[in-house]
Amino acid sequence: MSKSSNRNRTTIDDSSAFTDAIMSGWDVRERPLPQARAASSFAAARRAAFGRHFAGKRIVIEAGELKTRSNDTSYPFRASTEFSYLTGWGADAEPGAILVFNPSADGHECVLYFRQAAGRDTIEFYANSEIGEFWVGPRPTLEQVSAALAIATDDLSNFTPTPGELYRADDEVAQLLSEMRLVKDEYEISQMREAILATRGGFEKILDALPGAIGQARGERLVEGAFNGHARLAGNTVGYETIAASAEHSCVLHWTKNDGSFSDGDLILVDAGIELDSLYTADITRTLPVSGEFSETQRQVYQAVLDAADAAHAIVRPGIKFHEVHAAAMQVISARIREWGLIPAGTSEQAGFHRRFMVHGTSHHLGMDVHDCAQARRDMYMDGVLKPGMVFTIEPGLYFQPDDLTVPAEFRGIGVRIEDDVLVTENGSINLSASIPRTAADVEAWVQQHRR
Repeated sequence: MSKSSNRNRTTIDDSSAFTDAIMSGWDVRERPLPQARAASSFAAARRAAFGRHFAGKRIVIEAGELKTRSNDTSYPFRASTEFSYLTGWGADAEPGAILVFNPSADGHECVLYFRQAAGRDTIEFYANSEIGEFWVGPRPTLEQVSAALAIATDDLSNFTPTPGELYRADDEVAQLLSEMRLVKDEYEISQMREAILATRGGFEKILDALPGAIGQARGERLVEGAFNGHARLAGNTVGYETIAASAEHSCVLHWTKNDGSFSDGDLILVDAGIELDSLYTADITRTLPVSGEFSETQRQVYQAVLDAADAAHAIVRPGIKFHEVHAAAMQVISARIREWGLIPAGTSEQAGFHRRFMVHGTSHHLGMDVHDCAQARRDMYMDGVLKPGMVFTIEPGLYFQPDDLTVPAEFRGIGVRIEDDVLVTENGSINLSASIPRTAADVEAWVQQHRR
């Protein structure tokens, strides 16, 4: 909230007597220096690699500012991915901070600028709602941040823009940083594993809440709330808006209203991921039978999606093209649609009629953004060659809209997606989320266990 937004309704006394009274009588507060964070050495290596591409140029990477939600209230602050990637400063990063690459004889000298804590020797500590301690709590000192991130720091007031410097929004800068993030380092992979483990815990909370949500007017929101509450305990928050899509809502790919109800016999498709304090996020989807048992048609659709997912997982290894993962899944989807007689007679394979039932892609890169590396060139992303250290999703689905007259009535309103997060290794891949039940039988047992 900005200091000026409530000036017409402030109750703060600006008299000298009040100022003298509130600025005196405070004990000395110790501000011990933290140990360097695990991310700091990896961030330093990233800065060095990034700087080599811009020899002799001054570059400014911005964390971003608070964004207004309504009047003088703001959305929770999240630093830009590029800034956090290059600094290691995650959920506790300060709004307005900037990372500056200053050209030097050895490449670049990096300085992290941000607004210092408002001291008790200024009126800001009680009168400034953006940075005052009374409003937002104690803020870090330059020395604390420097120690934690192993980087030089300075007050933002000492930063002077210069002509010709490149900013984070610059296409060249954004593209390079996206392409650097295509291959995760050791620290990033550890964070992805931790985010996935936390997300499994969130799904357990969903299953605990599921029986009590049956028949509720907005039962989907009880499911959403169960997961999101765990996300705040186990991490920073959710990595994206949780999808809790029951019954025919499961056919809406990005259903986030979550205002529907459901009953025994329905499916609920939950697409959710927990973002850690480091800002790395998981992205998992499971489709759950509310009763604990799939109907015959639900199981038929579910197995087809699982077969497609397994076909995609089976080919992942260094050296193949990223788009081949999607092609492997779609081969299975197309075959099942034909087997079920859902493609009009005489329709050629090239017509792609099966895409009517799965219009999205099978995979996207994953990391600090749920759709990570989005600014990378196509020949590095969709047409790129898989390398060890890449992390991405595999998430085929089948969605039969409730008003689709091209399919039998028993299929209508069924939507199934199964999504896992995979790591490319030297010899193949690892399904990082394999511990979250995914076969029809295992999912049924999982739901039933929580209904007892």
